[in-house]
This record gives sequence, C-alpha cells and structure tokens, in this order.
Amino acid sequence: MKLTDYVTLGRSGLRVSPMCLGTMTFGTAWGWGADESAARAVFDAYVDAGGNFVDTADIYTGGQSEELVGAFVADRGLRDRVVLATKFTFSLDKGNPNGGGNGRKLVRRAVEGSLRRLRTDRIDLYWLHCWDMVTPVDEVMRTLDDLVREGKILHIGFSDVPAWYAARAQTLAELRGLEPVVALQLEYSLVERGIERELVPASQELGMAITPWSPLAGGFLAGKYPKDGGGEGRLAKHRGSGNPAFDRMTARNYEILDAAQAVAREVDRPVAQVALAWVAGRPGVTSTITGARSAEQLHQNLGALELTLSADQRARLDDASKIVPGHPYLFFSEYSQGMLYGPARVSRWRPA
Repeated sequence: MKLTDYVTLGRSGLRVSPMCLGTMTFGTAWGWGADESAARAVFDAYVDAGGNFVDTADIYTGGQSEELVGAFVADRGLRDRVVLATKFTFSLDKGNPNGGGNGRKLVRRAVEGSLRRLRTDRIDLYWLHCWDMVTPVDEVMRTLDDLVREGKILHIGFSDVPAWYAARAQTLAELRGLEPVVALQLEYSLVERGIERELVPASQELGMAITPWSPLAGGFLAGKYPKDGGGEGRLAKHRGSGNPAFDRMTARNYEILDAAQAVAREVDRPVAQVALAWVAGRPGVTSTITGARSAEQLHQNLGALELTLSADQRARLDDASKIVPGHPYLFFSEYSQGMLYGPARVSRWRPA
C-alpha cells in the first residue's frame, strides 16, 4: 500500500489517503510540539509524498495548529487538493457555560472561528470532538446538517463517542434525511482495543469509516519510554497528571511492547512501523492518523504502509494485546455460535 492509494471515507465520495496527518503537535503553546519551521517541514513532507488528509482541532495548541495548517495550505495553493478536517467541542472561553459542548450556539461560534484560522470558506470534514453528555443528539445532527446545506462544512464525523450515540445519530440521519456521519475518529492501538467491543461493529453496520488516533499510544509503542523510567515527550511531561490518555507505562503495556519489538526484529523494521501496520490492517480502519515532530519521523511512520505482517505475526500481536470481552460480548463468541448453530458456521453479510 502507498500513501497515494486513496480510499473513500465511509459511505461518501470523499477520497483520502490511508494515512492521515495529525497536527496536534503543530505549535508550542502547550509546552511541547513543533514550532512553525518544523511543522512546515512535516506538512511539506506529507503532501510531497502524496498525502491529502490533514486533521486538526480548534483546541489544539490554543488555535495555533489550525492557524499553521491554514497558512501552509494557502502558501502552497493546495486548498482544492487537501482534505481539511477539524473539530469542535472543547471550550476556548473558560468560564462561559456556552463556551464548550455541542449545542447549536457553540457549534455556530466554533465553525466561524475554525474557518477564519484555516483561511478557508469550507471545512471538508467537521468532527464532533467528544460527546458532551448534555446536548440532545437531534440538535447536534440538525445543526451540522444546516452547516452542510450552507456549504460551510461538507461532511460530518464523530470522535470519542459511545457506540449507542453514534448509532442513534446515524439512525436519525437516515430517517429524517439529514447528512449522515461518514467517519468515527477513535483511539485505537495495540494497548487500547476497547472500540472492538461495539464501535467497530457499529461502524461497519452503519457505513462509518474508522480513523484511529494515537495508534502509537502517544509514542509508547515507538519504544520511547524505557521500563526503568525516563524518556522525553508527552507521556513523560504528563506522568502522574491523572489523565488516562497519558497513563501508558503499565506492566501490561510493556508486555505488549515486548511482543511488538519481537516482531520488529523479525521484519527488521522500527517497532513504530509494526504498531502502525497492525492498526492499519484492522477491520473497519480506513485512514490512520499519525503525527510527527520532524519530517524524518513522518517518513518513518509512513513506511508502515509498505509493511505486510504475516498471519502468524498478527496472531501473536493479537494475543499479546487481547482484551476481556465482558458481558454481554461473551454471548457473541465462537463458543456461543456453536450453541446457536451447532457444527454449522453462519456468517452475516456486511456491505463493503
């Protein structure tokens, strides 16, 4: 596979690269990340290699990420070639009860801010960044549908939502003729496979592509953080913060890393490429989001597209990182299939 092997995003006509450039590291306002020169080098390396899918968010580095992405796209005249994706939900106006969330008032303000920072008249893919646990889903879908009809956004995506919420939104869209959700952006890696319980089946059933974020678990699966401590990067800076997104240095995760490193030695590739190749080959995955702090690191990550893991290697990685199904998922196991159908094996057709 190559970066130029474009694929449609879910049930849409939007064609994207199989690896998406994540730009959360563009800007230094958070105390880490790439300055303008380094960020531009990463962006240029990605588009020069044929990549066309760039992901950001209004919250990333306090808006710096959107500003830099907008400048880079404009400077090279790439607006019609690049698929621009950004997100809304998190507050940029602390103390304002309507400064965050997914209500109509916030979404209207957020989209105008993103359009301004990105220097564009439309956003190709607009992500709801996180379920806010408050706003009715029909308000969210009607608001986003209105923005599509106005031409301010072209496609809708959801990030970090429960499966039932995504399913309810998609059902409302189908019943009411609203713009559907074309993709789900979800955390997915060898050390975080929770979406396999419900979100992956829901995405396949309802025609939503999966674009995994943090496929290297914040750099953990790149082998940047030794067992005896140390290492530099986001995980080290946020150690002990209480944020579960940065809590990676566990005994279980180091066992998974050991398994990935064993495969990396067999294929003579960096362990990060092995972890990325595993994610990219999972059911439902369309375009994997990868970030980088340098052009060299980006090229190394893109090399994962050329790596084909054997069935045995995938099985070993699957086994090392397996999750406990829990209830009621045990009822959908191969053992339960035997109780339902006996020796026969019944497979359910799924749309491509």
